[in-house]
Amino acid sequence: MPKRIIYWFRNDLRLHDNEGFLKATQDADEVLPVYIFDTRQFRDLSLGFPKTGLFRTQFLLEAVQNLRDNLRKKGGNLLIFKGKPESIIANLAREWQAEAVFTSKEATQEETEVESAVSKNLKIHNVDIELFWTATLYHPRDLPFWVSRLPDVFTEFRKSVERQSKIRATYPEPATVTVPAGLTFEKLPEIYELILFSQPPISDPRRALSFKGGETEALRRLDDYFWQKDQLRYYKETRNELLGADYSSKFSAWLALGCISPRRIYEEVKRYEANRISNDSTYWLVFELIWRDYFRFVGLKYGTRLFKVTGIKNDFKTRWNHRQDLFQQWVNGQTGVPFIDANMRELQLTGFMSNRGRQNVASFLTKDLGVDWTWGAAYFESQLIDYDVCSNWGNWNYVAGVGNDPRENRYFNIHTQATRYDQQALYMKHWLPELADLPTDKIHAKNHIQK
Repeated sequence: MPKRIIYWFRNDLRLHDNEGFLKATQDADEVLPVYIFDTRQFRDLSLGFPKTGLFRTQFLLEAVQNLRDNLRKKGGNLLIFKGKPESIIANLAREWQAEAVFTSKEATQEETEVESAVSKNLKIHNVDIELFWTATLYHPRDLPFWVSRLPDVFTEFRKSVERQSKIRATYPEPATVTVPAGLTFEKLPEIYELILFSQPPISDPRRALSFKGGETEALRRLDDYFWQKDQLRYYKETRNELLGADYSSKFSAWLALGCISPRRIYEEVKRYEANRISNDSTYWLVFELIWRDYFRFVGLKYGTRLFKVTGIKNDFKTRWNHRQDLFQQWVNGQTGVPFIDANMRELQLTGFMSNRGRQNVASFLTKDLGVDWTWGAAYFESQLIDYDVCSNWGNWNYVAGVGNDPRENRYFNIHTQATRYDQQALYMKHWLPELADLPTDKIHAKNHIQK
């Protein structure tokens, strides 16, 4: 009987720098690569939208298909299921007499509960599960402190890891992938099978970038942004802009599903610095990857508090309203405040919004409208192509004032932000064509908010 290991792909949809999958191919005679569309992730929420929206779902389907294509090039394939992982994986392990299940380790409640349920069901069949940390630049075992002692200030975290921790080298792709004979490989589900009565989304032609899921596209974007367009040298200067494909790297979409490894990006930055230029911009892209790490470790440290309305801070003083009318105006970009509405229209029509836009619309919902911040976080979870559970909910904690943020009352003055980052109102006119003929000063006047 050949030794068999199931590899359960989750948010690590790549072959490069995937320690667990590489180890599975090395330790076993045959590997069963598996991806499961957990139907609980596509349910409708009481707020009136699905937990995973159309743009996110389309991007995920593309990423899974690309993973299957890349596995086939190595001689393998991908088993695709729809349902509950804890049942499917246990049945698969029993049917194929697998000795172990390898998978990536997640940080937050929903994901870790599924891990535990899978482990519990595997124990019945005397099968072990081995978890691999694949999500961050710095491995948690290499931090200069226990995660439970994670600093509450990012700057302290950053300085500590930069000074005392080492970033591990990336793992190579497996040379070949051998799967058992006799496996049946089901086709990829259609989008309407995941979100009932839905059709693939039509992305607005005004979008910043035509995002396509998958490792192949992620590596292509990395090459294009760094080497073909040489945009990395200007990253710090352009990252707060609002229009165009290359004002920022846009890597977040592929990082969110693990189509690209943060360590792969880091190594490419180092290569760029050695061959082109080392400056504030090259450092700043790594700086942003460290921020992403920090939110992941915040999720590990605080657990379910990240998702509660009282937040990391356990703030029981702030009273949030639950006015559906205000929330829907915000969702649909109909608040009457052009800078907010333009950003929300972009999100609704493309599944993407700049980081600058996210901070402003989140501040507006929480500080100006006083609406429950968890509603906004849930809407972003549904809509954003680059939704990352820790970064999303961690950032919303910060902006809502319930996070571990040293700055009290983090408020974004919408008029100041709009005049600074969209001085000529080009972005607002781009997404709000009804304002095309309005003078710029009149548009900016509408961004004044009476407190």
